[in-house]
Amino acid sequence: MTDPWVALEPGADPAEHARMLRRAHETFTEAGTVPRPVRPVVADSWRRSARAGVGPDGTADVELMDGDLGAYRAEHPLARVMPLFRELLGTFAADGEHLLAVCDAHGRLLWVEGHPSTRRRAGRMNFVPGARWAETSVGTNAPGTAVAVDRPVQVFAAEHFIRRVQPWTCAAAPVHDPRSGRVLGAVDITGGNGLAHPHSLGFVQAVARAAESHLALLVPEQPVLGTPELTALGRDEAQLRVEGRRIRLSRRHSEILVLLARHPEGLSGDELLCALYEDESVPPVTLRAELARLRRLLGPSLLASRPYRLTVPVESDVAVVERRLETGAVIAAAAAYAGPLLPGSQAPAVVRLRRRITDGLRTALIARRDPDLLADWAHAAWGEDDLDVWRALAAVRPTAAVRARLAALEAELAAPPAWPRSGMR
Repeated sequence: MTDPWVALEPGADPAEHARMLRRAHETFTEAGTVPRPVRPVVADSWRRSARAGVGPDGTADVELMDGDLGAYRAEHPLARVMPLFRELLGTFAADGEHLLAVCDAHGRLLWVEGHPSTRRRAGRMNFVPGARWAETSVGTNAPGTAVAVDRPVQVFAAEHFIRRVQPWTCAAAPVHDPRSGRVLGAVDITGGNGLAHPHSLGFVQAVARAAESHLALLVPEQPVLGTPELTALGRDEAQLRVEGRRIRLSRRHSEILVLLARHPEGLSGDELLCALYEDESVPPVTLRAELARLRRLLGPSLLASRPYRLTVPVESDVAVVERRLETGAVIAAAAAYAGPLLPGSQAPAVVRLRRRITDGLRTALIARRDPDLLADWAHAAWGEDDLDVWRALAAVRPTAAVRARLAALEAELAAPPAWPRSGMR
């Protein structure tokens, strides 16, 4: 399904679209206002470009050359998937007189390959290895904007902020580190009007996902050897993996470890009491007994006191999701989310953390408008009654089944509560 926010609409006349965009671009650069026909993703990018001080007659600066460029590329994580990029996009670029380009997370071009004559023409606007094509440097362009917004983007003709780039069309998709979720850079295909079709965007997005899968195979998502791993999402009782052992924790021990993993500096007994118990009358001896049992289970070398703390860093699935959300890696965050944090827990601090993670992820999914991600959430046990997500899904994938489920949820919320008849007068 084409996303009209990031791709040229099917059936659109590229020539007419280019003329319209050129008029819109001239209006913007002269008056600083965005005409209505411009796609929101482009209008937002133009505003960011203007705020960054980019001029319509600017050009890219070459920041890395010769030995510096070679050394930087050799150490960059995307060097490991360049053979894959060449295999999937190289022939397409050469046959279509296009360019395959790969940039880092700062919008710096690391590789630009493809048809020789196209490379020569691109070189006149400094679309070359080592040049900085970040949005803040040269304005709206597919690789720079894809890195800036962390989503696939197609930029067509006069949608480019700089005039000398407007004869070109490009489509790019960000590539993420499969472990941390951070953006490593973007893969881009650049050429002429032949790339104006929405399939170009889908193609480059598929290549980016293939690269992420390949990186995951090369570097499996595992913490540093020996680091304990805590799994607490989507389960009432967490599991700790440490030194080859798998330890299933009680609900209370699960809550304690989740909180201590989040606070490596440690928590005092009073802080833990407030975090774990709704009833303020619970005596400190109750907590000390729980911690003593937990220390016997884990071993004395892992849990220290005064303050209560873990003696080594503990990696958790909670932290993975949080890191990915903080870096804007929504797809990677959704992939790591196995469900609400300790869903049966009523510990005040755990309830707050559970809501924070769940609300943060669902808000990001709704904003992203990806029908597949929204459908995964809506059909999961924790999302089947999530009205906002179902409404968002219906907006981007209005199938009969989705509309029917949304109507049923809205009817349920609108209906008065069904009070029992017995005892009523």
